[in-house]
Amino acid sequence: MPHPTSQAKPITRDDVARLAGVSPAVVSYVVNGGPRAVSPANEAKVRQAIRALGYRPNAAARALALGSSEMLAMIVPDAINPFYASLARAVENAAAERGYTLLLADSQDSLRTERRLIKNFAARRVDGLFLSSVLFEPDLMDLEQSDIPVVLLNHPADLATAGSPAVKKDGAGGRGPYAVGVAFREGARMAVEHLISHGHERIGLVIGGNADSELDAREVGWQQGIQAAGLTEGPIIRVPFTREGGYRAGQELLARSERPTAVFVSSDQQAAGLLCALHEGGLRLPEDLAVFSFDGAPESEYTWPRLSTVAQPLKDLAQGALNALLASGPGQEPHTKIFPAELVFRASCGCHTPAAYPTDYPLRHPTS
Repeated sequence: MPHPTSQAKPITRDDVARLAGVSPAVVSYVVNGGPRAVSPANEAKVRQAIRALGYRPNAAARALALGSSEMLAMIVPDAINPFYASLARAVENAAAERGYTLLLADSQDSLRTERRLIKNFAARRVDGLFLSSVLFEPDLMDLEQSDIPVVLLNHPADLATAGSPAVKKDGAGGRGPYAVGVAFREGARMAVEHLISHGHERIGLVIGGNADSELDAREVGWQQGIQAAGLTEGPIIRVPFTREGGYRAGQELLARSERPTAVFVSSDQQAAGLLCALHEGGLRLPEDLAVFSFDGAPESEYTWPRLSTVAQPLKDLAQGALNALLASGPGQEPHTKIFPAELVFRASCGCHTPAAYPTDYPLRHPTS
């Protein structure tokens, strides 16, 4: 009889192979889903042997053998924000296609939490990190010391200067992480120009902030659109990037004796809260106040009225970020990839029929 304190010998891949009557390589292909195909008959034998023996693959041993954890991490500032939830899903799908598992963490808009999460993922030796930071230039020292590549995802890279220590544009030399983002400034400017095309001459701004108080590219685009038309800027209301923040902005607009006739909002989530407050105040939308928001989150199509929005190309962002992360390494220069934004015209800006759409903007019809 074995000693009571002795442990049973762990079941190995070779044990499974012997019981199933196949090679250890075939067991590996079944367990890992490739890279080679396995006949249905052999796959059934392997799975039956796995169940009979109670085999559990050793992830730590596999990571040691491969020199890779096959895990990527992602930090977002608000995991329950529909935009970040959709972006995380797009990144997870793109990573899965390349054989990686994605670990998702929420910094909850806290710089302290973001730094703790970065240290945690660096200590766990993930193969790479996607970071949607609360800072324009986050502290990445822990990742650099661990030689873990990082991509700044959803980064307002169109505001970065060529000499920025955080981002180098278009393959410019120098140290720093990759950055992948959308044309925030250009998208905001196009949205303002569209509102102007509806006859609005006083356009306000509802915008969130960031931890380091850097100027938001969407605010710059809003200013540029108004200035190019020779108009006077409407009121600026600064609130958090939340529905509650948007609701407060709506209440502030309702309290004003002189309201703008249109407003550009920096996120769909803020705009949803804004619409709620304006409805409660008895305003007609878009007749009394037209609204154009930013992000293209799923909920933008289910507000009332449906939100006109500057949509971010989530699949392109996810694939671009993954390609940048996997390509980064010694000898690879960091660069910035900026994807164009797309205007989606719905009822909140005053577009009710396809005939009302201007012809000089990228166009996507409402899906209903």
